Amino acid sequence: MKIGFLIVDMQEIIVRDRLEKRVLDHACEYINHVADVLRSNNHVVIHVQDVEGMEESNRDAYQGITEVDMREQDLIITKESSNAFWQTNLEEVLRSLGVELLIISGFAAEECVLFTYNGASERGFKPVMLQNGILSTHHEAVTSTYRDRNVISYPVVDYLIQ
Repeated sequence: MKIGFLIVDMQEIIVRDRLEKRVLDHACEYINHVADVLRSNNHVVIHVQDVEGMEESNRDAYQGITEVDMREQDLIITKESSNAFWQTNLEEVLRSLGVELLIISGFAAEECVLFTYNGASERGFKPVMLQNGILSTHHEAVTSTYRDRNVISYPVVDYLIQ
C-alpha cells in the first residue's frame, strides 16, 4: 500500500507568531519523524502551500517554516482555497503515484486540514490525521478533530512501514 503524507500550510505567513513556539516545535517533531520514515521507504511527502494573496513583493513570507524539514524528493502543491484538492492537481498526483492511505498534518485543524481531509475522503482516499501533527489557534479544534476523525500515531506509521 502506497502512503502519502500531506503537510498543510506550514508556512511563515500562516503560522509564525500565531502559535507558541513549544506547540509548533512539538508538532514539527512528529511531522518530521513521519516524513523521514515515509521518505526512507519510498512513500510520498507533499507540502501543500497556500498562495492566496502571494505577490512578488511578499513571496518570501509564503515559504515553508524552517522547523519542517523539506527534502529534494518532496513534492509541493500550491492552493488558493482551504481544500487542497479544490482546483489543484493533488488528486491526479496522488493517483499517478498509487497513493491509497493519506496521512494529513499541518495548520489549521478547523479549516484547511479538515477540508483537505474531507476532500480526500470524497475522492476515495483513506485519510487519517497525524496524532500530534495538526495545529490550530483554537485548542478545541484540534481536540474535536482527533475525536471526530480517523487518527494515526507515529508508532503505527513505523509499524506499517516495516
